[in-house]
Amino acid sequence: MSNNSTVGEKIKTLRENKNMSREELSQQSGLSVEQINHIEDNTDLPALALLVKIARALGVRLGTFLDDQEELGPVITRCGQQKDEVSFTTHTAGARKHMDYLSLAKSKINRHMEPFIINISPAQPNDYELSSHEGEEFIYVMEGAIEINYGKDTYQLSAGDSIYYDSIVPHHVHSYNNQNAQILAVVHIPV
Repeated sequence: MSNNSTVGEKIKTLRENKNMSREELSQQSGLSVEQINHIEDNTDLPALALLVKIARALGVRLGTFLDDQEELGPVITRCGQQKDEVSFTTHTAGARKHMDYLSLAKSKINRHMEPFIINISPAQPNDYELSSHEGEEFIYVMEGAIEINYGKDTYQLSAGDSIYYDSIVPHHVHSYNNQNAQILAVVHIPV
């Protein structure tokens, strides 16, 4: 089973355990019933901002959808063990896959941060939409260069650069100068 299908199944299980219909989840998350259907049926894995809205509506941490086990102590991820990629994207018109997320702490229970290594592929200019969600994000560029649209501002970062921002401001992260990039991203979303 792929990680993308696991996310849809976890959302469905959590929703059903709360005796919540897809329509109720739609109302509380602001997503359409059709989007909820596609996510739960594993047709789509939502963009990260939409996944945050679902987590808030279900009253769970974002990491709940990615958790593997329930480790109370420290979690160590050794070099080369970040193998379970998850792609956050949609199949709506104009959307494309351009980021693969490697969770670095999915077995840590009750975590308050979501650390990821993210591989970013080049995207067509303006082939994205700004999104926002509660919380904060920290990004450290490991390889290549990225561009971040943040509100009305645009920032270019190269390997070794970092940025910390409030994710309630509409934003989008993508590759810069049509090159692949790799970043360390830590997302904090209050429950």
